[in-house]
Amino acid sequence: MNTDKAYLLGLIIGGGIFGNAEDVFRIKLPYKKWGSYLDNPQRAGQIAADILRRVGQMFRAIYGLSVQYETTPGGTWVILCEGDTTSVKADLNHYGISAEGEIRGNADIELLVADLIDDNLKRRFIAGLADTIGSMAKSQRRFSDEHQILSFEIKGYNFKFVCELCRLLYSINCIPDQVNWNHPNIHCPSDPYYAQWNKGFKLRILLDQYARFGAFAFRTKVESSNENRSLQREQHEAEKCETREIHITPSTVHPAENDARLPDVIRGGHYVHFRHFCAVLGCEHAPYNAICPILNQNLGLLINPFPILTKGDLERIENIIRNDSLMANRAYADRQISVLSLLQTYAADKDKLLYGSNENVGYPINEILKAIAYVIADDTELFGNRPNGKWLREG
Repeated sequence: MNTDKAYLLGLIIGGGIFGNAEDVFRIKLPYKKWGSYLDNPQRAGQIAADILRRVGQMFRAIYGLSVQYETTPGGTWVILCEGDTTSVKADLNHYGISAEGEIRGNADIELLVADLIDDNLKRRFIAGLADTIGSMAKSQRRFSDEHQILSFEIKGYNFKFVCELCRLLYSINCIPDQVNWNHPNIHCPSDPYYAQWNKGFKLRILLDQYARFGAFAFRTKVESSNENRSLQREQHEAEKCETREIHITPSTVHPAENDARLPDVIRGGHYVHFRHFCAVLGCEHAPYNAICPILNQNLGLLINPFPILTKGDLERIENIIRNDSLMANRAYADRQISVLSLLQTYAADKDKLLYGSNENVGYPINEILKAIAYVIADDTELFGNRPNGKWLREG
């Protein structure tokens, strides 16, 4: 193992796709609009140069393969690796990784990580992943531009891959900020009737943290990292998982918690926080001292038997109520409530709970306002069931 091979293996595992052909495989770079040659021809030129000069030279030197690329106006880039692929497949097989289909969906990197015996090898392997599945889109931020994020985007249901990558990052002192697990309790904690919950994983790192301990090989990634970080007023330090404060909001039970595609250790459980997953998966950095008291003392207040926010037309909502015995057997009453009064309540207390039996139970005011924003938006203002842009414009 050397640093160039470590990088290429990261690139292959992050974006590699193997088909039936023996003399070619592809590496997909899911850059979308970020890599569009129509929107940013200068950046597209740099991507092409990096593929041919940097990646191409490494593939020729390590594996004797030639490299070309394909791209689309929308920003999808594919690296074509052509030649005798025997040695590439042999390296993957050596680490227990099957050279079939989309690699990252099923890859187990435990044996490979054990061969990354120093921080330079680790950083180069991570750089290969970051150059393929690391997103720095402007939407990748923590609430505002002040906390810029690098997000590793991982498809499928490979929880072990995410855990191993998280540990690998931790080993070079690059502490992850958040893991959005591919699970309905993460992607739709308010709506048990949302069927498109399986959106993949997002392993998110503060960009300041990654710039200090991680690496990129593509110049365009380095430049975008610097551009995004310039939007911040100051640098930010990552907080260790073991001591970080945990904030939990109530969630609803989703039938896909029992989805057969979820690993056995996860399937059938309800999870109240993304670090709850970390604890169940046995991560040594999980904040057990914070998670356990929450589960032991407050669990009844954290799980809602009713939908918190479900959107749809009147017919869909009525069907949901009729087909759920818990909701069908309840009495409902019409109430006249002004939107202005709700906005005033939100302005006074953004955490206010309404329509419960006391001030400690009920529906969050922000979820009620999201529902109203959906109802009053016309078809041109909706993206699926979401209003385009912000659901509330204050002021």
